[in-house]
Amino acid sequence: MARARSRVQTRNRHRKVFALNAGHHGKRTTNYKVAHQSMIHALRYATIHRKDRKGDFRRLWIIRINAAARMHDMTYGQLIDGLNKAGIELNRKALAELAVRDPQAFAAVAEQAKAARSAAVAA
Repeated sequence: MARARSRVQTRNRHRKVFALNAGHHGKRTTNYKVAHQSMIHALRYATIHRKDRKGDFRRLWIIRINAAARMHDMTYGQLIDGLNKAGIELNRKALAELAVRDPQAFAAVAEQAKAARSAAVAA
């Protein structure tokens, strides 16, 4: 009896790996062993960087909020402290959007935070 071979399955598996490596250079697109290693690393980096992106955005929002807060004679920490004391629950993403798109609304929020801080100090 003839030996069964898995040529079709192997070819299809190789094609999937080569398709995922489209855009890579050199042997990473033509040699299966190198392409498979490259694919494994690329997928691992993609997973790690998806998680990193969340921290990157939080950092960006904090930078934007700090810049806008300093225009109102406050630092980022003072603004957040004032918002907590005033009972205003806005997340950093919303605050950054206010700072960029609606400076008047951000000014109103900053004034409330400033008033809450000064009231807490006076008490």
